Amino acid sequence: MKTAQQVSLPVEIGESRRPADDRLRLLIERIERLEEEKKGLSDDIRDIYNEAKAVGYDAKTMRQIVRLRKMRPDDRREMDMILDTYKSALGID
Repeated sequence: MKTAQQVSLPVEIGESRRPADDRLRLLIERIERLEEEKKGLSDDIRDIYNEAKAVGYDAKTMRQIVRLRKMRPDDRREMDMILDTYKSALGID
């Protein structure tokens, strides 16, 4: 594992380092903005689930449906078959 003294910088220290410092700062700022957007989107999604719950929908089931809709049909069928096999082996259903 590298210690702080062993870490090499991509550019020489001095005047030539300034563009790299600016680039690093810009990259960090972009990440921070995206993290803020991600938090905002997460808050919006949570609000939608709360709204659905308020009118009588089951948010947990809705989350499962969203997850299933992201899956490829073949993957979903395979998961259903495995689930049925496990349920049968355990006497569920």
